[in-house]
Amino acid sequence: MNPDSIVPDVLPAVLLTGIEKSFGTGSSITRALRHTDFEARRGEMLFLVGPSGCGKTTLLSILAGTLRPDAGEVVVYGHDLHAASESERTAFRTRHLGFIFQQFNLIPSLSIVENVSVPLVIQGKKRREAEGRAADALDRVGLGDRLHERPGKLSGGQQQRVAIARALVHDPPLIVCDEPTSALDRENGRRVMEILRDAADERGRTVIIVTHDPRIYSYADRMAEMEDGRISRLLDSPAAIATAHPDT
Repeated sequence: MNPDSIVPDVLPAVLLTGIEKSFGTGSSITRALRHTDFEARRGEMLFLVGPSGCGKTTLLSILAGTLRPDAGEVVVYGHDLHAASESERTAFRTRHLGFIFQQFNLIPSLSIVENVSVPLVIQGKKRREAEGRAADALDRVGLGDRLHERPGKLSGGQQQRVAIARALVHDPPLIVCDEPTSALDRENGRRVMEILRDAADERGRTVIIVTHDPRIYSYADRMAEMEDGRISRLLDSPAAIATAHPDT
């Protein structure tokens, strides 16, 4: 698998077919995903919602290549991640994916510009170039004047913006987010979503967000609802989402 190969824009960004995943053995086995199909388009913001334990995070981990399914096909930007070796999947994630988590996952001993430069350093960029690009990314999320602060000096909303800058700094086509706003107040959540919305609109990036936060549903282009390890309903437009969730 060559992670740098070009994939025609007509193909889906993410296509999962017949995904099965279980945990445990014998009488204690739990089926997390049950013959699940999932598709994400280029340039869209797609939300994945459902009750706790329905399989959302497992599905996100499989499409990101950090977890192998027991069965099914995983094609992300034209590459078969199920068949790929561990080193190939790692290389693919390094170049093509940006991750954003609820708890930020910043390194407390590093400045925020050093935190954001980490994906570039992993790619082998020299420190000066990596930190220069990290400074530009932080400027885009409104933190260009805080480059040398440690994460502990920032608010939760500011730390999440650092995490977004880190996810975007290597210019990946796919951003995956696990509960990016649930730990934030309404205003900081809105600001984070505006940045992610811009990321989807800019360069046709695909942004997939697992969330329990109904305050942000209005930002979604489409919404996949999960229940018992399957996609139970697909809301295929903002109007369909607004009709199904009128109080958001």
